[in-house]
Amino acid sequence: MTTSPDHSWTQAGHGSPVSEPAPTTTSIAAGLSLPAGFAAIAGDAVLGPAITTSMARVEKRLREAIANSDPLADATSRHLVEAGGKRIRPLLTLLCAHLGDAQRPEVLQAAAVVELTHLATLYHDDVMDSAPYRRGAPTAHEVWGNTVAILTGDLIFARASILVSELGGRALAIQARTFERLCLGQLHETVGPREGEDPVEHYLSVLADKTGSLIAASGQLGAIFSGAPAEYEDLLVEYGEKVGVAFQLADDVIDVTGGKASSGKSAGTDLREGVPTLPVLLARKAAADGDASAAGVIALVDGDLTDDAALARAVEALAAHPATQEAWAEARAWADAAKAALAPLPEGVVKASLAAFADAVVDRTV
Repeated sequence: MTTSPDHSWTQAGHGSPVSEPAPTTTSIAAGLSLPAGFAAIAGDAVLGPAITTSMARVEKRLREAIANSDPLADATSRHLVEAGGKRIRPLLTLLCAHLGDAQRPEVLQAAAVVELTHLATLYHDDVMDSAPYRRGAPTAHEVWGNTVAILTGDLIFARASILVSELGGRALAIQARTFERLCLGQLHETVGPREGEDPVEHYLSVLADKTGSLIAASGQLGAIFSGAPAEYEDLLVEYGEKVGVAFQLADDVIDVTGGKASSGKSAGTDLREGVPTLPVLLARKAAADGDASAAGVIALVDGDLTDDAALARAVEALAAHPATQEAWAEARAWADAAKAALAPLPEGVVKASLAAFADAVVDRTV
């Protein structure tokens, strides 16, 4: 699916949300698939086609929103959109909208907003992390340099802001508060815990800000713009916060137990980069409490991991230590808490799909 680059950025997204013709079955089948954990959607004769059709429309809106008359800005903005991705956040917006009237055109616009906001943060994250690959392709800063990558992230967030401004003041406030938390989460991760602050609690708060906040906003916006009962909003926010933390905690464990992921990230990448993941934090705590085996693991983790053999030894030792299983248990606890938050929702495929997604984020291997 392609778009024309002859849109000025100052015009992108202007105008009230309008209904669009349904994409063809071929374009849907060729370009989109539902992520693991959403089998209940795919198996539902009504909701499955509705979600898939809406996702195709969101994909079209993303490409229209980032199209730019400037050739460089157009190329850099399209870079991550065209690399693909699971589109979890807009999918959650669309799914939660089925608690109300999912046909309202504002729902599609809200779904595009959350994905554009997510994409904007990825450009910045990759620069800060010096990540060479994203979704199997070279990162924008590897292709165009850090300055262009950062400005592209800013540009995409500006596009998201244009779209959300058309949805009204409440949506704009939700996006602004969410972006504030995304920034604070990154800041707190960068500077680390304060003197006397528990490193694990600090880390969990970082995950809630960096990941949970936008997932929470995704479900909330779906409920708001579908006209779902107002009492669903808070529980969807709680669900999103908790499932986002569970997702990142599972990523931590996969880094030391999983194989090479589709993103191109290999086991031990976080260890090599010195990222303070939960298994490492728990092992450090155990070592500080006198666990000799944990002290041995930390000695390997803190060593020179530039050599692949040294990295493999550190990964193997950490994976075998009880701290890693404890981290799995923590991820599962957050997923279970996310499911518990859904209790007041009516029984049906929406509730079942949200619960299945919470399970899937901790049952995956990549």
